[in-house]
Amino acid sequence: MIEPKKFYSYLKDEGINFYSGVPDSLLNDFCMFLSNNLGNEKHVIAANEGNAVGIAAGHYLATGEVPLVYMQNSGMGNALNPLISLTNKETYSIPVILLIGWRGAPGTIDWAHHEKQGEVTPELLELLDIPYRELNTEIDKDVLKVIKWATKTANVTNKPVAILVRKGILEKGEKKDLLLEDSELTMSREDAIEVVVKSVPKDSLFVATTGRATREIYEVRNKYGMSHDQDFLNVGSMGHASSIAIGLAIGNKNRLVICLDGDGAALMHMGSMSIIGSSDCTNIMHIILNNGAHESVGGQPSVAHKINFTGIAKNIGYHTIGNSVNTKEGLEVAINNLLKAEKPKFLDIHIRKGIRSDIPKLDVSLIEIKNNLMKEINKDK
Repeated sequence: MIEPKKFYSYLKDEGINFYSGVPDSLLNDFCMFLSNNLGNEKHVIAANEGNAVGIAAGHYLATGEVPLVYMQNSGMGNALNPLISLTNKETYSIPVILLIGWRGAPGTIDWAHHEKQGEVTPELLELLDIPYRELNTEIDKDVLKVIKWATKTANVTNKPVAILVRKGILEKGEKKDLLLEDSELTMSREDAIEVVVKSVPKDSLFVATTGRATREIYEVRNKYGMSHDQDFLNVGSMGHASSIAIGLAIGNKNRLVICLDGDGAALMHMGSMSIIGSSDCTNIMHIILNNGAHESVGGQPSVAHKINFTGIAKNIGYHTIGNSVNTKEGLEVAINNLLKAEKPKFLDIHIRKGIRSDIPKLDVSLIEIKNNLMKEINKDK
């Protein structure tokens, strides 16, 4: 692995002084270095990748300095619009260096939801007319050569360029058990999911957001010998679990639909909340499991503990209890309150970071999950 401080110093020496992006597991150690060592004037963790490109473009307009935007390749879809209609040569011609974690790269073993993205990543860059190089070595002179190419090309062409980063180059592949950290918050995400599952009607349908929530609801079901057929485990498409949930709730009014969302995921496409809150759908409960961090990619902070999710939700039409909750007892009371409401329901649960070290990876057939859920729903018809 390239030592993050050294990688940063190479970029700084080439005039890169501003960073924005969405944390990625393949860039984990470098992202953590930025979070731990740069202030808000030089580093902004964005809500989504398009947001990061916009922030970077604005910073370039103010300073004339080439910025760097980091992301996982799955986030290229979010970045597509500003890359096409803001930074590209035919519009405003704004130079940006894209540092992209290449999940699902050919020749690597990865989860199913990364395979297609990994396959098409170079093709997307070519279609966008974004020159790119691979970073697949730890040799200093080769790393520096790629960085010099990127900065020179961006400056000369006045358009985005990309560096594709393979596994093991900017991350150790190790994540500490965040549950070992001291915290004033006593409830884990798994604790919260267990309380929710046990407190709502037994026939409720669940949509769990990408990341560790999918693994934990699967284990909660196993713990109590419950069927998994009522759950949609949204292992990809970060930020879209709530959209899936409202579509599911509109299509099946006979059952309550619970969205187990993450704080980073909810922030990523927060506009979706306005659609849910302003709907007349009474059989949806939108729950944010809020640990204030992008935990599954390294624990970089989100802004979710700094904003009032509950106030926002109330003002766009959800029924809320007026505050967040952070204890099992408070969560049980909140669920009982929300179940009575004839409106879309919202709850912000403040939890501690971390996951049990012995919880297994999610090893399931995604097609089977979909088919089983649809069979379960069809029983109502």
